Amino acid sequence: MRSLFRLLIKNYPFLLFLALEVISVVFIINYNSFQRASFLNSSNAVTATIYNSYTSVVQYFHLAKVNADLSAENAQLRNILDLYQDVPLDSTLDINKRDTSFNFISAKIINNSVNRQQNYITLNKGRKDGIKPDQGIISSNGIVGIVTNVSESYAMGLSVLNPRWSVSAKLKKSGYYGSLNWNGKDYKHVDLNEIPFHVELEVGDTIVTSGYSSVFPEGILVGTIASFTRPEGENYYTIDVLLSEDLKSVAYVEVIDNTGIEELRTLKSETQNGATGD
Repeated sequence: MRSLFRLLIKNYPFLLFLALEVISVVFIINYNSFQRASFLNSSNAVTATIYNSYTSVVQYFHLAKVNADLSAENAQLRNILDLYQDVPLDSTLDINKRDTSFNFISAKIINNSVNRQQNYITLNKGRKDGIKPDQGIISSNGIVGIVTNVSESYAMGLSVLNPRWSVSAKLKKSGYYGSLNWNGKDYKHVDLNEIPFHVELEVGDTIVTSGYSSVFPEGILVGTIASFTRPEGENYYTIDVLLSEDLKSVAYVEVIDNTGIEELRTLKSETQNGATGD
């Protein structure tokens, strides 16, 4: 202990100089918007690079699971192809007449949290890859989140496990839709709200996206009903939904690019402003 005190006393001027330098830098960043923005951009880039390197090492040891997931997805795609291989090209299922409003950009998750009150996702793709804010994020098993911030090479977004964000979802068998959001408790479960009592429910019913937003197309898997109750004095069920995707283990995702979103936004803006055509 005495040696430590002697060392501190001996190097007191240098340590004081370092402390004052740190304080000066903090003041400069906190009270100057340009320096603060430059610091945040640089720190985000460094953090994303570290996450990328760390994730590459960790995921090397999970290649067996990734390969298993890819095999299962390939099998599912082959089954779909088998269903349509005998469909004539002039039928209503002609692939040339499919909906092309949505494109899908593959990406890898390099940072993810599930045990906080507000959980976020970082992807290894960014602006140069076509990623933009307000694009949905899905996996082969279901919805994952939404992009909120984008840099040249990376993107960050809200996980579905974030109470700041809700998703329009519906019951697959009846079509009744409501608002899906996380209650901040179990990372495997979310709540589906606004489903009235006259709708018939069963445990195990499938929940999918409603398509009533520009983020997700209709029919993306969300999960299944784990349980539901009819609260007294209320008009809507309390529905607990088991997510189809385990957000603690998801590694590879697809970002949904809605190619018609700008047209939809223009139309919405014109409608809200009372604009009419000539």
